[in-house]
Amino acid sequence: MNVSLMSTHQPTLPTIKMVEETMKKKQYFRSKNQLSRQLPKQVMYPTLTRILDYLEESNKIVYNKDGSIVWIFADSHKIKVLKKSKPFTKL
Repeated sequence: MNVSLMSTHQPTLPTIKMVEETMKKKQYFRSKNQLSRQLPKQVMYPTLTRILDYLEESNKIVYNKDGSIVWIFADSHKIKVLKKSKPFTKL
């Protein structure tokens, strides 16, 4: 890949968070194009691709064989409560 192309499409943290939040809300997109249209702000296609690569590497999304994208990250209220709970102790 061209090094100059890679350096021009560095996603910012707010952009990454925007994509993550959009994916969490809907959880399923037929394509990158559908996801792109659902975002509150326009994101360049190469930048969106880099964000999706990051989300896939961090096990937050998966691609189905048909190219659809699914949010799989377990980010529920119950998990957050469990993380804050006290550990069990033997009596």
